[in-house]
Amino acid sequence: MELILWRHAEAELGEPDEGRTLTPKGHKQAGKIADWLDRNLPDSCRILVSPAARTVQTAEALGRKYKVLDELAPDRSVEDLLRAANWPDSREPVLVIGHQPTLGLVASQLISGQVQEWSLRKANVWWIAQRERGDVTTNFLKAVIAPELIGGSGKR
Repeated sequence: MELILWRHAEAELGEPDEGRTLTPKGHKQAGKIADWLDRNLPDSCRILVSPAARTVQTAEALGRKYKVLDELAPDRSVEDLLRAANWPDSREPVLVIGHQPTLGLVASQLISGQVQEWSLRKANVWWIAQRERGDVTTNFLKAVIAPELIGGSGKR
């Protein structure tokens, strides 16, 4: 199982929270990460997205089919996200585009075994995978990607 957590790119301030859209910088961030993900995600990857406007816009930068799920909305829990992703039972990789603090809480639980307040920066990707050795299964951090680490304009 591989779970890829992508925090939405930079968004405008304002209310209502779910209607906030990406800034010009956010569109550029989303494009850079989308270019990298498109080169690295398997075709079989399921893409799950929060219903908030900023996450949908972030997903659209990738140009792949995605499913919007209420279980990934800003106010939802770690358990909601893991259930939606079918962790750890999904056979194909799952990309979740969502929000803080839930993404950080999920990352901390899967990597450290404890729910802690970790922070994923805007537009960053944390790629978590499992390794099986004998009867022992462990989770590990396969990659962390930030838009400023990727060259190019991010225009698709």
